[in-house]
Amino acid sequence: MSLTHLLVPTFTQFLRGLSSWLDKAAAHRQAAGAEPDALLSERLAADMYPLAAQVRFACFQALEPVCRLRGEPLPDTLLAVRQEGWNANAQPGTWSDAKARIDDALALLDGLSPDALDAGGALPIALEMPNGVVFDMTGEQYARDWALPQFYFHVVTAYAILRNQGVELGKADYVSYMLAYLRPGTMPQG
Repeated sequence: MSLTHLLVPTFTQFLRGLSSWLDKAAAHRQAAGAEPDALLSERLAADMYPLAAQVRFACFQALEPVCRLRGEPLPDTLLAVRQEGWNANAQPGTWSDAKARIDDALALLDGLSPDALDAGGALPIALEMPNGVVFDMTGEQYARDWALPQFYFHVVTAYAILRNQGVELGKADYVSYMLAYLRPGTMPQG
């Protein structure tokens, strides 16, 4: 399986899922007579980033490999999304902002060619952390050991925050993309 065929469908499926979870969360809040924006400041633990950051970091983590695996620097627009995540404690933004970040990420991913990331497998990647630590790896190692786990972490954390706040999400919401593989006639009735 090529890097493009591994990463891009994974990112798009889960970003679409995240967007639908936010839609359910907004409906949940509105049914309770509350605005959804307050959910953006919710978190699982006091020392964790809030929902607003998890959404932005998920978008960042989906787009960062597009640049790194093509040997391109991260554009200012992408760095701004990461910065929004880092600043989300003080400035969570609005529900519309969060949805727009997802839509922007999906538009970029949907516009990629079928082999856009494939040449990056052997590319040397130097992943610099904010604290000065640097990880050196190949593009394949980066995709497997950083890009996918980091992306999943932020998506799952967003899911957990929403569940913790009473939004009715279940496994079917998390893996809704699996319906594409459903064998006809095997869905339980009732």
